[in-house]
Amino acid sequence: MPIPQEFTIGGVYLPPLLIAALLGLAATSLTARLLDRYHLSRYFAHPPLVLISLCVLYTLLIGTLFIGI
Repeated sequence: MPIPQEFTIGGVYLPPLLIAALLGLAATSLTARLLDRYHLSRYFAHPPLVLISLCVLYTLLIGTLFIGI
């Protein structure tokens, strides 16, 4: 499987890491809503730091598994 160099959306070239970061941010937003809905974020000492780390983890997972960075 060849590694993508860049994605083209409407004639605009985007790097694969940007796409992975946007998808990671969307996944983090969904996770944050679920944690708030079920009141699970109260168990974290510093919830914003947990969300930043989740965003980094999701970006790495999406970039590695789906985009192949």
